[in-house]
Amino acid sequence: MNPQPPAPTCVRHPNRQTGLACTRCGRPACPECLRPASVGQHCVDCLRQDQRDVAPVRTVAGAPTSTRPTPYVTYVLIALNVAFYAFTALQAHNPVDNQRSSLFLRLVLYPPYVADGEWWRVIGTGFLHYGPFHLLINMFALFVIGRDGELVLGRARFLAVYAVSLLGGSAAVMVFAPESPTAGASGAVYGLFGAITIILLRLRQNPTQMLILIGINVFISISLPGISLWGHLGGLAAGTLATVGILFVPAWLHAKTQENARVIGWVAVGIIAVISVAVIGSAAASLIS
Repeated sequence: MNPQPPAPTCVRHPNRQTGLACTRCGRPACPECLRPASVGQHCVDCLRQDQRDVAPVRTVAGAPTSTRPTPYVTYVLIALNVAFYAFTALQAHNPVDNQRSSLFLRLVLYPPYVADGEWWRVIGTGFLHYGPFHLLINMFALFVIGRDGELVLGRARFLAVYAVSLLGGSAAVMVFAPESPTAGASGAVYGLFGAITIILLRLRQNPTQMLILIGINVFISISLPGISLWGHLGGLAAGTLATVGILFVPAWLHAKTQENARVIGWVAVGIIAVISVAVIGSAAASLIS
């Protein structure tokens, strides 16, 4: 009598004999390595392959979605602004009149100083604030709109839009308010206002509330003294155009793939950044001559 062949063993656990097998790949598998399927049972390796083959769900900007997204960039930006304010307040020994801080004086945007070669001011100014109320308003706005903007755009593109908005605000101040010291994250926040408006249009939702909010803030900027209207408008324009470049320009140029759309979006953001830097350089040159 011929000896009976040995029972097959699990492909993942060679020391376990099993009479079961994956109904998809046919390989023997123990009960621990099998999962119920609509027809039969599939091994964990086949299930992992299915997950890799399924295209991830993405937002309209191409950012991967998450069931519990954490807006890390928004939180980091808020933390940086708070840290800069705390440092200036400690240096000035006054939480309200923190403008006497040496760091504040070193970073505040004053176009003649930028023309003298202190280029870092066009970025550093976006992390300074005139007292706690100014900081509170900007950080509250950043917290509210930053989370949604970061979710849709993705962390890298959201940060890029924020940075470009900051540059756009500084560029407008350099051109239209060359004698006014300017500080605050307002230009970048206004850029996010514009970004959220474009996102709503791309999602085919009503942007009326955002437009009203922008109108109210622009009216306040015009009505109250000491507020940088041009910094706000420059940031609004730069952030709006950058987001248009991310969400609309790829479709206008008939991008064939998601990767092509991402590249076009980054190029559009880069163009806005280059224009902002060029305007800053041109304004600085005019102040020297």
